[in-house]
Formats: sequence, C-alpha cells, structure tokens
Amino acid sequence: MPKMKSKKALTKRVKKTGSGQLKRHSAYTSHLAPRKTTKQKRHLRKASLVDKTDLKRVKTLIQ
Repeated sequence: MPKMKSKKALTKRVKKTGSGQLKRHSAYTSHLAPRKTTKQKRHLRKASLVDKTDLKRVKTLIQ
C-alpha cells in the first residue's frame, strides 16, 4: 500500500499546538456578516481547539 496523502485543504485550516492539540478558526465569520451583532463577530474571531470527538478523524487526514 502506498502512503496516504494529507488533505491539503485541511492542513491549511488547522495548526498543531505545542501540546499536540489542533487549533482551528470558527466558521460563519464572513457570510452575512453585516446582520450579525458585534459581539457575535468578536467571539467568532477567536480560535478554538478541534473537539475530541473529531480529533482522531482530523489527525488521520492531516497525518
């Protein structure tokens, strides 16, 4: 079996932290942004970690 290629679209969207967790940005930031409240847009700017339920699946995609 040849090696699996990493999914380039996902590697551009996810960064690995020092402790090995995966950091991602929130969705829904730019679509229909003018009608979102300032508070909502401010909270969406902050990066968060990939959920533990998705972690195994995402790690196999980025290797």
